[in-house]
Amino acid sequence: MDAVTAQELSTKLIQFLETGDPPEDLFAPDVFCDFTSPSWRLQAQGRDAVVRLRRSGHPSSGRVPRHRVDPTPAGFVLEVEEQWRDRGQDWYCRELFRADIQDGCITELSVYCTGDWDAAQRARHRREVKLLRP
Repeated sequence: MDAVTAQELSTKLIQFLETGDPPEDLFAPDVFCDFTSPSWRLQAQGRDAVVRLRRSGHPSSGRVPRHRVDPTPAGFVLEVEEQWRDRGQDWYCRELFRADIQDGCITELSVYCTGDWDAAQRARHRREVKLLRP
């Protein structure tokens, strides 16, 4: 995968993460998603099912303040930090996405998530861990 295409599609994926609404040409109609959290694994097939899977875990819009994308032979790997507000609380997670691309659309997406951290978890982490890099 060339770096320009990987960057364009990863930007669209970030847009989807931030808004919950995927650009029309982001996913192939029969896209497959395999989502893994610290304690669960879910799968979805088809554009609408993948969107429902995302919205069920992140019903609110949010933002991706940091990300990194690396092209792979078949697509790209995207690392993100996400922040959002839901049910009166601020939330945070880190995720890694491996995307396979065909005909300019994501056909397969594997997602690895740290799990959602509420304010108490983030405060505990700040108390107990000094990160070497943000």
